[in-house]
Amino acid sequence: MHDRSPLDVIKPEIRQASAYTLEHLAADVKLDQNENPHEIPDFLKKKVAERFDQFEWGRYPEFVPTRILGALERFTGWPREGILAGNGSNELILATLVATVGAGRVVTIPQPTFTLYKLLAASMGGDVHEVPLGEDLTFPVDALVDAARGSDVVIICSPNNPTGCVIDPEDLAVIASAARGLVIVDEAYHEFSGQTIAPLLERFDNLIVLRTFSKAMSMAGLRFGYMLGNPALVAQVNKVKLPYNVNVFTLLAAEVLLEESTAIEASIRALIEQREHLREELGRLSGVEVFPSRANFLLFRTPHNAKVLFEELYQAGVLVRNVSHYPMLDRCLRVTVGTPDQNDKFMGALGRSLENLHESAVGRKAPKD
Repeated sequence: MHDRSPLDVIKPEIRQASAYTLEHLAADVKLDQNENPHEIPDFLKKKVAERFDQFEWGRYPEFVPTRILGALERFTGWPREGILAGNGSNELILATLVATVGAGRVVTIPQPTFTLYKLLAASMGGDVHEVPLGEDLTFPVDALVDAARGSDVVIICSPNNPTGCVIDPEDLAVIASAARGLVIVDEAYHEFSGQTIAPLLERFDNLIVLRTFSKAMSMAGLRFGYMLGNPALVAQVNKVKLPYNVNVFTLLAAEVLLEESTAIEASIRALIEQREHLREELGRLSGVEVFPSRANFLLFRTPHNAKVLFEELYQAGVLVRNVSHYPMLDRCLRVTVGTPDQNDKFMGALGRSLENLHESAVGRKAPKD
C-alpha cells in the first residue's frame, strides 16, 4: 500500500480551478442561458429527419465533413481550407488552446467575460493575464493593445458574455497588428450585433474567429460551431481536434439551416427588437441600472443582493442568471431576451420582487418602539 492519493496525479492547475457548472433548474420562464426562444420551424426539422433517415447509424460520419465545410464556405465567403467544424464552439476553444497554450505561454483575457477561457488556459499551465473592462463595462482598447504585445494568445468575446459590449473592428485591427501571437474572437452572439470582424481575416493571419449555432440558430441542443482562420493555422488546430467530433444528425441539421438561413432571420430581428424594448422597460425601474447590449441578453444591476433577487424571481417562476460572482458585477443579474410574453412575465416578476425587497429593507431599518 502507498499513502499517495489518486488526486495527487491531477495537475495542481486543475485541482485549484473552479469547475464551469450550472445547476439545472426548471422554470415556466427560462431566461438564463442565452438561448433563442424561437424553435426551428417544423418544415426544417422534417427536412433534416428525411436526410437522416438515409444514413446507417452504425457508420461513422466522413472523416473530413466536406458537405458542411462547403456549406460554410458559401455561407461565410471564407475558403473551406480555413474552416473547422466543431461540437459546439467550446470544443474549438479547447482545441485552439491545446494547440497554443502551455507552461510560460501568456494568455490575455478581458474581465469579466465567459469563464471557460480562463479555466482552460490556466489548466494548461498558461500564464493568464486579466485586463479589466472599463468602468462602463466596455473594452479597454489601449490596455488590450499593450497586453497583446506580450501575449501568445488574446481572447476576446464580442459581443461579450455577460456584459453585451462589442469591440469595434478597427480597434480589433489595432490589437491584431500589435499582437505577438494569436487573437481569438468569439462571435457566439454576432448575429444580434449587426457587425462581425470576419472581414479582417483577409488582413491578419494571426486572427481566429469562432462562431456557434447554439444562440441565434436555435441549435443549442445539437452542439455545432465553427472556426474561421488562416488555412495553415486551422490545419494545426485540426491536429488536436478529436476525430469524428460532430455527429451525423448535427451535421445534417447545420447543413439544412445554412441552406434555409432566411427562415431564422425573422427570429433574430424579433429578438433585437425585444432587446431594445426590454432595455427601455428595465431602465424605467427605480434603482435599476441596465447596460447597453448588442447580444441577445441584458445585464442589469440593482441595489439588492443578486442571489436574493435571483431567488425571488425563481420563486415567481422566472429563471435568470446570477452573475454577481464575476469581477466588477456585484449585484448584477443577466436576463436572456425572450418572447414578448416571456419578457412581460419577467418584468412583472422583477417589479414585484424589487418592491418586496425594498419593503423588507425599509422594515429592517424602521426604528423599534
